[in-house]
Amino acid sequence: MPCVSLLNAISELLLVRPSCPVRSGICGLVLPLCVLMAGCQGREFSSSSVADGAAAETTASAAADSARSNSLSSDIVRSDCEAIAGFAFVGGGEFVRGSDRTEREYAYRISAEGAADSPGEVAEIEAKYRETGWFDREPEQQTESLPSFCLGENLITNTAYQIFVRATEHAAPGISADAYQSQGFLVHDYSEVEPYLWQGDQYPTGQGQHPVVLITYEDALAYAQWRSVRDNVTYRLPTAAEWEKAARGTDGRYFPWGNDWRAEATNWAKNGPAGTRAIATYPLSQSPYGIEDMAGNVFEYTSTLVEEELVEKSNGSHEVLLKGCGWDDYPGFCRAAYEHDRPVDAKHILFGFRLVLLP
Repeated sequence: MPCVSLLNAISELLLVRPSCPVRSGICGLVLPLCVLMAGCQGREFSSSSVADGAAAETTASAAADSARSNSLSSDIVRSDCEAIAGFAFVGGGEFVRGSDRTEREYAYRISAEGAADSPGEVAEIEAKYRETGWFDREPEQQTESLPSFCLGENLITNTAYQIFVRATEHAAPGISADAYQSQGFLVHDYSEVEPYLWQGDQYPTGQGQHPVVLITYEDALAYAQWRSVRDNVTYRLPTAAEWEKAARGTDGRYFPWGNDWRAEATNWAKNGPAGTRAIATYPLSQSPYGIEDMAGNVFEYTSTLVEEELVEKSNGSHEVLLKGCGWDDYPGFCRAAYEHDRPVDAKHILFGFRLVLLP
């Protein structure tokens, strides 16, 4: 069994993945599970890059993710979900996941049109997007089935995360200039990161209702575990399959609002001031289930780890799938089918999260 698959299988049983598999040196589990997980530490990985022709393998990974989603849930009923404020019920059953060639062709075109400052630039920009193969890595379109689940209507905000930081003395969101540089994916200069840095346990002024960023996958897991204890229920991160169904519904639509890109619908590179916005600012980005910000604003951590055989790595870290798109992205990236992978210890001004409530 691949190492990452082992981590997924064990930690899904525990509902919230422990930190011990990912270089923390701490195992908060019983000894037998720690022994199994220990074999997953210290392995050689590369930096994130999906091999040519990985779409078929990615589709297999997607099927495995759907199976994990089924194993994680026991069909929560609507009344139990809606009894907890701030959560939306997503009914069980089939949905369309992934993309086909028609959708990917559309994604390349609208991304180029969105990025271009004049019509004459579109063809050149589209050619560059196609050369990178951004959208060719998506899972092939298929019909999958999931049990019902209960997803947070909103991203976790700075205000909500501050309660956790103050209650537990967990490290506040932030990253040093050196650490940021060492991550390697530097679309934004560190000067653009500084407005998001906390001062002690205080988030930046005016950002209380913005999604919390500059947190790792493990920070998100720690928050879920703490809040589970506080609320006397069980939370976890959504799987990539759950997130996608929650974003696009059952009819295979490309975006939460439908198949046609709408420039005013969400927080993206050319709509509004650069940066995160308060949650639920864009009504059109609400999904068919009433879940906010399912396109734009920030990428979202899922509980789905990338199968190690699908990527080449060099930074000694596992990788996690993120769904959605960031406030600096272009239209094709904001489709529900798109997915992005990053190291589990990454911190960025584009990464946030929301929770699933378990029965």
